[in-house]
Amino acid sequence: MDRTSSARGGGRGRNPRGQGDRLREDILGAALRLLDELGDDQALSMRAVAREVGVAATSVYIHFADRDALVLAALERFHHDLVQAVDRAESGAADPVGRLRARVLVLGAWVQRHPGLYKVLHESTLNQRVAMPFKQALAEGTTAAIQRCMDAGLAPADDAATVSLDLRAAVHGAVSMRVNQPAVPWPPLEEQVDRFIVKLVGAAPAPA
Repeated sequence: MDRTSSARGGGRGRNPRGQGDRLREDILGAALRLLDELGDDQALSMRAVAREVGVAATSVYIHFADRDALVLAALERFHHDLVQAVDRAESGAADPVGRLRARVLVLGAWVQRHPGLYKVLHESTLNQRVAMPFKQALAEGTTAAIQRCMDAGLAPADDAATVSLDLRAAVHGAVSMRVNQPAVPWPPLEEQVDRFIVKLVGAAPAPA
């Protein structure tokens, strides 16, 4: 995670009084880096995170009761950052279809940079065992973006939630296959996204 620097290779002094929040942020950053490398929440250990930060394992347990709690908090933090990136990309587009395309492409770019985190967020055992309601933010944003296309007459009137589900299923399938089958000569994701928008939303994609 860019917000914290890696602590590999060195120890760490005790945080001054009142800087417990800083240590918590460092722990979350370390967990995200390791999860992205491992692509598996079960392979992560609290001791490994402690070594990454340069503190004793007991310091990690002060902030997170167990590995699941740490992984869940790390994923929520990263998902929050992803939502902000999507919102920024969407705000830079000129029309509703362009905004929809922009938000979808940010997800694709994020997966290319962080395939391990993508697997943990969507394919891990934790994802199967624990509810992650924070993930609804992206889903609701896509539904709202599709509804704006319909309201502007740029896509046929339909149930935006159903169309959003179809589009998200197609996009997640496309990016997941790229993560899990990297040797396949995939077409550019931008081209696939444009086809998804045409076929599933019914709108011609705006110029890139």
